[in-house]
Amino acid sequence: MTVKTTSAGPNSTAPYAERRELFAWAMYDFANSGYTTVVFTTIFNVYFVGVVAASLPDEGRATFLWTLALGIANGIVLISAPVLGAIADHRAIKKRLLLFTTVGCVGGTALLSLVGPGDIALAMTLVVISSVMFASGENLISAFLPEISSSEQMGRISGFAWGLGYFGGIVSLGACLAYIAWAESQGHGATDFVPVTLLIVAVIFALSAAPTFIWLRERALPSPSQSSSLLTLVVDGWRRVDRTLRETVRFKDLFRFLISLTLFQCGIMTVIVLAAIYATEVIGMSQQQVIILVLVVNVTAALGAVSFGVLQDKIGSVLTLAITLLIWIIAVAVAYNANTVEHMWLTGNLIGLAMGAAQAAGRALVGQFTPPDRTAEFFGLWGLAMKLAAIIGPLSYGTINYLAAGNHRLALLSTLVFFIAGLGVLLTVREQRGKQAVIEPRAEVLENA
Repeated sequence: MTVKTTSAGPNSTAPYAERRELFAWAMYDFANSGYTTVVFTTIFNVYFVGVVAASLPDEGRATFLWTLALGIANGIVLISAPVLGAIADHRAIKKRLLLFTTVGCVGGTALLSLVGPGDIALAMTLVVISSVMFASGENLISAFLPEISSSEQMGRISGFAWGLGYFGGIVSLGACLAYIAWAESQGHGATDFVPVTLLIVAVIFALSAAPTFIWLRERALPSPSQSSSLLTLVVDGWRRVDRTLRETVRFKDLFRFLISLTLFQCGIMTVIVLAAIYATEVIGMSQQQVIILVLVVNVTAALGAVSFGVLQDKIGSVLTLAITLLIWIIAVAVAYNANTVEHMWLTGNLIGLAMGAAQAAGRALVGQFTPPDRTAEFFGLWGLAMKLAAIIGPLSYGTINYLAAGNHRLALLSTLVFFIAGLGVLLTVREQRGKQAVIEPRAEVLENA
């Protein structure tokens, strides 16, 4: 990660980032990972199904309501992300919007500590609020990538950040595990220690994000505008989104990849928010066993993100992603047939290896297919694809599980379909042609370039 002397884009005269600023950008991945690891993946999701909504009479309804809350949140982001990105580009206010969403997510996470047994509506509301803020912030921080890095180094830098993010999840989850172990030794139950873990996550998020706001620079320059009213900004945002969607021919490989991304992210998002529930409900793992497994999986995921990030810069993003999707398909097949804790350990580590690699490679590929002066706008579309997946994937699982009277194995098969379909569409993406579309804004890019 060396200093670049060339401009970060036509809307900026600033050079690419130095090491300290790259670290500051990557630290946001470290900071926000505790939220997803504790709220979505390991602790609060299990707490919601097993404690908050445990009194519901129908088998599978608690799982369905959990996926419904996430679906509502991601539906809001689905609508708002492209416009938010376009406005951030137009006004060059990515960093200010990022601060707003960070405060919202940290505050929403802290308020989740107030949720107890039977507080289903409160829990779902706070999950929606914190999730919307988290997802919007994730889109905004990702939009900085083409500004701070050259195309040749995006895979490596994105992989480093995603790997650092998994270590952030380890720190948050490790702190929560230490507290839970102490609380259980004192005779406390989940209603006592889960609220405290949410406060731990909120504090770690806030402190770890500080370097981002201290050192990360806003390189973009605002576009000329006669008015700065909210209505004007929203109208401008939708016009820019409409322009982007009309450019499918020029950016054909970007849009093909976004379709592929939506499909395989349906599978990934399902695993993220339901794996712990599957492990406890189907395999019978305790919460401490699940937490320890997720801690180890985060290490595997970090190694996968970093190592595949380096590989991506050598063999290309599309081939790297194809390899990771094959690993995902194998992992889901193992999980479907799992009967013991040992099977879940094998599944978990395969998932970890593939998850870190797929997430980092996907973000870098979008960056390579994105014009430098429209980063937030295009990453808003990336966020749109991610959030559409986060609606379809988990809700498919939750609905199948509910209709099948709590049959988690049957519901798991939906993720396998998503990964296979995503791989099929990915193989139609031509990486060099997608990069050429960015370099030649007005030239027609040949089909076989």
